[in-house]
Amino acid sequence: MKKRILVISGSPKAGSFSESLALSYQAGAAEDHEVQLCLLSAMEFNPDLSQGYAQVQPLEDCLERFQQQLRWAEHLVVYSPVWWGGLPAKFKGLFDRTLLPGFAFRFEKGMSVQKKLLTGKTASLVLTMDTPPWYFRWWQGAPAVKQLKITTLEFCGIRCTSQHLLGPMISATDKQKTNWLTQAKQQGLQGK
Repeated sequence: MKKRILVISGSPKAGSFSESLALSYQAGAAEDHEVQLCLLSAMEFNPDLSQGYAQVQPLEDCLERFQQQLRWAEHLVVYSPVWWGGLPAKFKGLFDRTLLPGFAFRFEKGMSVQKKLLTGKTASLVLTMDTPPWYFRWWQGAPAVKQLKITTLEFCGIRCTSQHLLGPMISATDKQKTNWLTQAKQQGLQGK
């Protein structure tokens, strides 16, 4: 079944391996699905929500476009490096600036939890890291996965259907990287 898929590269570095994975997925998905691409490296915006929610901070054009893409998408595929156990600061800033009250969630009087405004959407996560994935998951507790999956996407109603940890990148061979790129394209073909 044809899906509307938003592919997000959460690396601030143009040409990163995470970005290459996103482009590979996009190439596969474009064969059978409607696909839009969001490259964090190509976006220029202030990532600092300096007044919190106390004052409206006008959105830059690229942030308005990202919100439109989120509304449009049925499925998100997120590729991001893990830096210091978490997401890159600019990627976190993208969420800080766009997943706003009234758009992504809303607190209502008398309710102890938020109303999720992006329900009905799914997401797949692919995180690259220099740490061995088993160590990141079992010893460090996979903080970037929890941050992205639970406290960001699921908070807004986006249900994560899969997560993949790739690494260690620092010692990955060209063959391993080629295999990961091929897998990304295959996942795109399947719309996963």
